[in-house]
Amino acid sequence: MRIAIGNDHAAVELKEQILAYVQELGHDADNYGTDTLESCDYPEYGEKVARAVAEGRADCGILICGTGVGISIAANKVKGIRAAVCSDTATARLTKEHNNANIIAFGARIVGAELAKEIVKAYLDAEFLGGRHEKRLALIDELEERERK
Repeated sequence: MRIAIGNDHAAVELKEQILAYVQELGHDADNYGTDTLESCDYPEYGEKVARAVAEGRADCGILICGTGVGISIAANKVKGIRAAVCSDTATARLTKEHNNANIIAFGARIVGAELAKEIVKAYLDAEFLGGRHEKRLALIDELEERERK
């Protein structure tokens, strides 16, 4: 699986750990984030990862900023993206199983490195359940289409 990873200045160190972890799990990882601690704008990196996923250059994405919130909001502005902030493994698993999220986000100031790895693993190991959840995703897609007109 090819995973796009992006971050802002608040998450450089955690991004490096997650990049290495994803590769340890046997996945390919592309770094779309900043590599410096110099202040930067998280929407830029949220968009880069979202476009990589939406355009099929990556199977899914991982975004990291201070809280995970701002960068996920930016990613969700790209058509076809379902990015969810996850601060625990249950949410990470369920966001894939129920919402078929194609990007997860978390905060470097919220979760530590070990929990972040557990969140990533829970998300990557989960599979979309389909069934009743497909109807709900179709409703989300319809909403997105109406908003874009």
